[in-house]
Amino acid sequence: MRVRVSPSAQNMDAHTTEQLATPALLVDLDALNKNMRTMSLRHPAAKLRPHTKAHKCTGIAQLQQHYGHKTFTCATPREIIGMAAAGVGEDFLLANEVVDIERLKKLAQIAENARVTIAVDSQETIDAAARAGLHDVLIDVNVGLPRCGIAPELAGRLADSARKSGLTVRGVMGYEGHLMMADGHDNRKQKVAESMQFLARAASDVGGEIISAGGTGTFDMHDDTCINELQAGSYALMDTHYAKLELPFVQSCFVLGTIISANPQWLVIDVGLKSLGMDHGNPTVDGFDVLFCSDEHTTLKPKKDSAKQKVKVGERLRVIPAHIDPTMAMHSVAHIVRGEELIDTWQIDLRGW
Repeated sequence: MRVRVSPSAQNMDAHTTEQLATPALLVDLDALNKNMRTMSLRHPAAKLRPHTKAHKCTGIAQLQQHYGHKTFTCATPREIIGMAAAGVGEDFLLANEVVDIERLKKLAQIAENARVTIAVDSQETIDAAARAGLHDVLIDVNVGLPRCGIAPELAGRLADSARKSGLTVRGVMGYEGHLMMADGHDNRKQKVAESMQFLARAASDVGGEIISAGGTGTFDMHDDTCINELQAGSYALMDTHYAKLELPFVQSCFVLGTIISANPQWLVIDVGLKSLGMDHGNPTVDGFDVLFCSDEHTTLKPKKDSAKQKVKVGERLRVIPAHIDPTMAMHSVAHIVRGEELIDTWQIDLRGW
């Protein structure tokens, strides 16, 4: 069931993007479907475990389920709780370590009707899962990214400990996030293969049926690695960061802004730091150079060869985020559009922890 909301009285009767209050998050439905179709052909059904952290939206997750994906990766307990409440998905992986017993108990309640697996990389996370009444875990393995994950050579021992605690060890997971933007396709593929050797070693020691890894930037680099499911999320919406890799996915998400000030040298739109994920740099606006972003504004300069040199106050521009995941988390709703037509409004209902 898709969640539909009216975000504000100002937008209740909107039928086109011109009628939306800005800044407004737009998702182009045709582009979104194209991306999902492309990914589902490469990684059908359970070979893809879409990551909900990228979109935080059960409406988008429902569309992913329509394309055959019923297993999902989640970054927070809140994502699993929201997905279960919306009736989307049947097998959830919490791909982050959690030691909050009360939060884990809520996941244990969900596990009575859907399968819930959590990542563990220490005895403490094993103990927390067991105390909360959870049953299924994956051993999180460090494959080169200095974040979570146990050393590959210690994974088997940790799995034995989990089983002694009464848990079912479904397998292993790792994340080669440090390689997503490695220069050159062939170089990146080689480094991914080397990284996955660590996961293969751990999988041999741990056992279980799941070997999970990957992301949008390495979606086409695992044909010859050990993994049997890919965790990817950004492919559905995309951003300028991933666009640098020339992947077969198109931009489907934008932040709509209004020109609120203009002079011969520059212009300003009402989209700023509080509506964009900025950790990957400035956003992009077609036909303009982005000079800088501030709290509620982005200052632009028309490119010399642009047809948009004679814009005026009140006109609308689409801003392409540099990092889609935090951008989505900054908005309460996504306006689903085809061109300038407003088709629907979906709640970004998986925000929070």
